[in-house]
Amino acid sequence: MSKSLQEVFARNSREQNAIVKTKLPRVNADEILYLMRHASLKEIGERALGIKRKLHPDNITTFVVDRNINYTNICWVDCKFCAFKRRINEEDTYILSFEEIDKKIEELLAIGGTQILFQGGVHPNLKVEWYEDLVSHIAKKYPQITIHGFSAIEINYIAKVSKISIAEVLRRLQKCGLSSIPGAGAEILSDRVRDVIAPKKLDSSEWIAVHKEAHKLGIKSTATMMFGSVESDEDIIEHWEKIRNLQDETNGFRAFILWSFQPAFTPLQKEMPDLHKASSNCYLRLLACSRIFLDNFQNIQSSWVTQGSYIGQLALLFGANDLGSTMMEENVVAAAGAKNSMNQQEMVNLIRDVGEIPAKRDTAYSILEQF
Repeated sequence: MSKSLQEVFARNSREQNAIVKTKLPRVNADEILYLMRHASLKEIGERALGIKRKLHPDNITTFVVDRNINYTNICWVDCKFCAFKRRINEEDTYILSFEEIDKKIEELLAIGGTQILFQGGVHPNLKVEWYEDLVSHIAKKYPQITIHGFSAIEINYIAKVSKISIAEVLRRLQKCGLSSIPGAGAEILSDRVRDVIAPKKLDSSEWIAVHKEAHKLGIKSTATMMFGSVESDEDIIEHWEKIRNLQDETNGFRAFILWSFQPAFTPLQKEMPDLHKASSNCYLRLLACSRIFLDNFQNIQSSWVTQGSYIGQLALLFGANDLGSTMMEENVVAAAGAKNSMNQQEMVNLIRDVGEIPAKRDTAYSILEQF
């Protein structure tokens, strides 16, 4: 990559807020609700793409080579949308050994990977010392790997079971080598919805609080949304407002990722047999609307893992500027029947096919290689 290209991306990163606030008028809740319900898919797609072009004028679409390591499937939370979790006394439960994790990391390094997305079930017995040992082990043995790990619900529960504050958990894991935290566990940040699909999970204000604490410590994070269960349009907008407000305050989110609920084999589908996977049309509409509404987010990621590679590609024309991860391993979504896969060359080809420049990035969205 040329020095001038490096300078462009460094400038874009430094001036994120200035770019957004000076060029993009802020859309309010009523306006985005109208677009969601009445605008044509073509209209909102073109508007979202225009915003993307202003934020990313270099026509570069990024991706990251990483592996999703689910260190345990044991979880007491019992979310109704999850087909991955197992209770502690079930036969097919596991906690990965450090040796098993090492093998997975070495396989990732062999294909040029730079990041592990580390998350698991919310294990009822693992305290902060176990996580410190784990993160320290990886950081010392594989310093070239970025640890992007532990969702808000995991951090929240580690604090409770260890009898320390959320800030203390984050400080201790950061000291051991934790770089950033994922947005998992957000689902829909509406307590009306959460009371239905995940009544044992932390509420929306607690999810926001974990990310706020992380941002205060300099730990960046991502924000996600899972749509397609029992939420209304108003619930979706409530979610967007909460993360937009926190981003105004902290500028700690690196990206927003939208993905659709995968109902197969989940308890929620058993309760609601008429519940079906959301359409690609719905996904693209919401993706475009998120790009329009989240004016202080620099990056919007395409969710090809739930949508498939071609809808993931089409998302690049509806506001997404990042194709996400090659995701060498994925278990949670796969447990619900969505088993899409893609390698680096396939990502490069998809990006080129829509007339954009493919680039491999790291966790911080710094460009590592342009193709």
